[in-house]
Amino acid sequence: VVSKGYGVINTRTNKPVDAYSQFQIASNSKAFTGTAVATLNSQNKLLLDEKVSKYMPDFKLYDEASSMLVTVRDLMCHRMGFQTFQGDFLNWGSTLTREEIIEKLRDTKPVYPFRYQYGYNNAGFITAAQLIETVTDTSWDDYIRIHYFEPLQMKHTGTSYADFIADENACTPYTILDNKLLELPVANIENMGGAAAINSCVADMANWLIMQLDSGRFNNKQLVPWKVIAETRKSNTIVGDINSRLFTSKHFSTYGLGWESYDYNGRRVYEHGGGSNGFVTKTEYIPEEKLGILVYTNTDVNSLYDALVKQVIEAYFKMPYRNLSELYYNRSKPFFEEEQRIIDSMRTEVLKNRKPPLDLAAFTGVYKNSFYGKIEIKLEKGKLNMYFEHHPGNIGKLEYMNDNDFLCTYTDATCGIQKISFAIENTSVESVTVKVNDFIDYLSYDFVKEK
Repeated sequence: VVSKGYGVINTRTNKPVDAYSQFQIASNSKAFTGTAVATLNSQNKLLLDEKVSKYMPDFKLYDEASSMLVTVRDLMCHRMGFQTFQGDFLNWGSTLTREEIIEKLRDTKPVYPFRYQYGYNNAGFITAAQLIETVTDTSWDDYIRIHYFEPLQMKHTGTSYADFIADENACTPYTILDNKLLELPVANIENMGGAAAINSCVADMANWLIMQLDSGRFNNKQLVPWKVIAETRKSNTIVGDINSRLFTSKHFSTYGLGWESYDYNGRRVYEHGGGSNGFVTKTEYIPEEKLGILVYTNTDVNSLYDALVKQVIEAYFKMPYRNLSELYYNRSKPFFEEEQRIIDSMRTEVLKNRKPPLDLAAFTGVYKNSFYGKIEIKLEKGKLNMYFEHHPGNIGKLEYMNDNDFLCTYTDATCGIQKISFAIENTSVESVTVKVNDFIDYLSYDFVKEK
């Protein structure tokens, strides 16, 4: 119906966005992985309800029982006991390989019991994607290129970070910091593989949705068997019951294999979002209406990417008009204002120039976390800086506030501006608790100082 760009790919060049401008679509990659595994399941090559250990004997979770029970399906429906985003403090944008991320699962202590409740987890999809290579001798990247990108004529789609940054029509990512638009470097998330590594454009992804809406057909050819499409849509995990004042005819949400589904105004909707440093994106379709919608944006501080999708849906449903962009904005504005207020108040504490409980040199040294690995705090030019073993491009600049608390401003703006706290016994620094923005990882991590 329409495929169009609005705004610019870069504020310095003012080059306009078009239908072929590339975005990091991040977790919209998961539906490709789910479809690939469901296809192999239909061919009896990689069974969804078989134990992961059958295909990957060395695979382990934190406890032995879960390691023995976990199936291929479990990997992709967010029910392994992890809290949403748990582990991405280490995985996202790190120097770890896909294999190392999978190995680190054995050190990730789950917040919930196994299969107890929904908890969105990227490492499970990275593992599922690696299983494809195990049973086909074809990498996940090549498998989805051969089976989906090429037959769907997705000529501006790939999984390579190098190709993305070399593309003159690739969007530059932006965030908002201190109420100002800030250009970000493109995050290298190629290691996220089947969870988040695809780069694409709306023209290409439209073909992916046309195939979804035509029961697996594209250009009158059955590209994906209908039973595979149906398998990816099957509800495996309850995401939650919905009690929304904004969407009163939405009652439930479940997760399949790379697709979340919910009911809205009597129709079944399938969707997925994606978020990377400076990008938020949404892919959504409604088979009953033969309707697919894609909204991709190159700033990670907006609600429009979802509000506009819902605006189009309500128009197609002939529902009374309401300005959803305005409603979303007004709902999120207090949150961002409160977040800025907290940051400003912490900066005010820094300006009071209180004396730390110990000399700054006492805070220096190497600290270790059993899951993440090591960080090192150095005293440089009279300031404390925190360096990360697996994120060499990110430095935490520490400024004393009060008690045992420091303000940490990360050079990677996506990680945010956070309070970090040291544990001190007598005159000795024992550990430090480190936190990044919630949309990377909700958890905080304790690092013990090496003596």
